[in-house]
Parts: sequence; structure tokens; C-alpha cells
Amino acid sequence: MKYVCDVCGWIYDEEAGYADMDIAPGTKFEDLPEDFACPLCYVGKEFFSEVSK
Repeated sequence: MKYVCDVCGWIYDEEAGYADMDIAPGTKFEDLPEDFACPLCYVGKEFFSEVSK
């Protein structure tokens, strides 16, 4: 599943993870830390939406 930041459009891809923040591939969005923030605009998880297929 992929999630997009509603503010800036950055996409978190669960399959890929995010190495720059030591998030392993396969890490589910709901398993990200509560203080996770978008690496581009720094908003929290509540500003992300599932990418529709």
C-alpha cells in the first residue's frame, strides 16, 4: 500500500520503506512511529491518505 502526504504530495510506499529514516522495507504505515513526520514538509501521519488504485 502507498500513502500520500495531503500537504506536499510525498509518497510513503510500504513495500519500499524509507531508508533515510531507517524504516525497513515492508513496514506498514500504521506501524510507523506516532511521531513520524513527512520528510519534505514535516506534517504528521494524520495528514496522509491511502493512494487509490
